[in-house]
Amino acid sequence: MAFLTEPEPERGANLPIMPGISRIVANNPGPMTYFGTNTYLIETARGLVILDPGPEDHPEHVEAIMRHTGGQIALILISHTHHDHVGAAEELKQKTGSPTVGFKVSGLDSFDADIKLNDGDTIAGMAAIHTPGHASDHLCFALPAKNGEKVLFSADHVMSWSTSIVSPPGGDMKDYFNSLEILLKRDDDIYLSGHGPPLREPRDLVRAMRAHRVMREAAIAEKLKQGAVSTYTLMDTLYSQVNPRLRRAAERNVLAHLLKMEIEGKVVRDGENWRAA
Repeated sequence: MAFLTEPEPERGANLPIMPGISRIVANNPGPMTYFGTNTYLIETARGLVILDPGPEDHPEHVEAIMRHTGGQIALILISHTHHDHVGAAEELKQKTGSPTVGFKVSGLDSFDADIKLNDGDTIAGMAAIHTPGHASDHLCFALPAKNGEKVLFSADHVMSWSTSIVSPPGGDMKDYFNSLEILLKRDDDIYLSGHGPPLREPRDLVRAMRAHRVMREAAIAEKLKQGAVSTYTLMDTLYSQVNPRLRRAAERNVLAHLLKMEIEGKVVRDGENWRAA
C-alpha cells in the first residue's frame, strides 16, 4: 500500500491545512501514533470546534490549544475514546467550559459526552458517520465542500501513514470491513486522519486496505488447513517481518480476523487454538 510520510511537525504550532482548518500535533509519537495525535481546529458557523484534544498527561498540548484558540472553543469533538484522542478532553473542558461531543454509546467508562450523536446526526455543520471497527464508538466527521473539496475527518478508521489496529473487544473486524464499505460509497476528496498527513484521492487507499484485509484472511484460512494453531503462531507466521514493537498489535489483528471468521462459520476454536471449520 502507498502510505504517506511527512517531516516531523513543529511541536506546539498551529499548522494550517486549508482555509478554516489547522492542526496541532501532540507530542506522543510512537509505533501506533506516528508523530502524535492530530488535534484539529475547525472554523464553523457555530464557532471554533476542536476535534480530538489529545492524550492525557500532556499539559503542554492543552496549553498550545488554549494559546491558539484563546480558550474560545464552541465544541470539543471526540472521534473515539482511545486515550490518545480523548485523554485531554476533561482538562480542556474544565479550562474552557466547552461541551464534549461523541458517539451516543461511549467505549470508555470514564467518558460520557455532553452531547451524544447518532449516525447521521449533524453538528456545527458536520455530519457524524458511525464507523465502528477500530473502536466501537468511532465517528468520522464530514464537512460540506470547502474550496470545492469535500473533507472527511477520518480519525483512526483510515489513516494516510499506516493501517489501523483492530483489537477486540472494542475493535471488531466485521464492523471494520462494513465501515470501509461505508466510506467507499462516499465521494470525499480528502481525508484528515487522527495521525499523519492529509490524504487525497482517499478511496484508492481504502480499496487497498480492504484488499489487504481480505488477503490476510485468506492467508489465515490457508494456514489453518494445516491444523489447529494459536493466534501467536498465526501472527508469527503472517507478520514475520513486522517491527518487534508491533507484534502484540499484529496478534490482536489476527484475533479480530479469527472472531469474524468464527461468526461466518469458517473457523472454530480448539481449546486455545483455532482450526478450519
